[in-house]
Amino acid sequence: MEEETKTTSPSQEGDEADHGRQQIIDFGSAVSHSSRGNIYTLTIIGQVEGHQVLPDTAKTTKYEHVMPLLASLEQDEEVDGILLLLNTVGGDIEAGLGIAELVSGMRKPTASLVLGGGHSIGVPLAVAPKASLIVPSASMTIHPVRMNGTVIAAPQTFNYFERIQERIVSFVAKNSGISREKFLGLMLKTGEMAADVGSVIYGEEAVSLGLIDRIGGLSDALDCLYEQIAAVRREREAALAEVRT
Repeated sequence: MEEETKTTSPSQEGDEADHGRQQIIDFGSAVSHSSRGNIYTLTIIGQVEGHQVLPDTAKTTKYEHVMPLLASLEQDEEVDGILLLLNTVGGDIEAGLGIAELVSGMRKPTASLVLGGGHSIGVPLAVAPKASLIVPSASMTIHPVRMNGTVIAAPQTFNYFERIQERIVSFVAKNSGISREKFLGLMLKTGEMAADVGSVIYGEEAVSLGLIDRIGGLSDALDCLYEQIAAVRREREAALAEVRT
């Protein structure tokens, strides 16, 4: 049997490189290939944009881009794992929770790395993957639900706020090592933030509280993903061996 070889012309290589660079510019993403596995890196930066379009001068993560991308990555046989790099101030609650739910529901190996900040709705996004890491200098702000614009001062409004808040608390408690009571206590803490209620925690504190799995940098996050990928491959090989026997 003759071995098939694939050749790529210099122009094709250039086109592929240009496509990769454009992908990074457009979506803040990149794919790395190695013998240990193919990893798709996705950034969650700036403000998570919801149904309202933010000004062009603001750095944003658009949910209408990220959601279909995650759905396609879950089905892409060429991608073995997904790395989320977070440096976000938060943003739209439902858009952020929607992205977080998609990530937590993925079968593929996933890991997050909090760099700079993972504030507000960035907290559920940080804990959504199977493994979460944070650099020592990063911070995370945990505070109650807030809303801009006209608010009707009625019991139904406050009940609505509480129900939204419960969705966030339940998601974080389910996808991390922190208890519901402890996270709610951080959310409602007074005296720490100027003109606001809540808490600001940093790298090592986030780990000691059980919110984030461990302290680490980029190489640690990649190693964590490669370990997950290796475990998936071993499971597949074991399943195939069972079928053969």
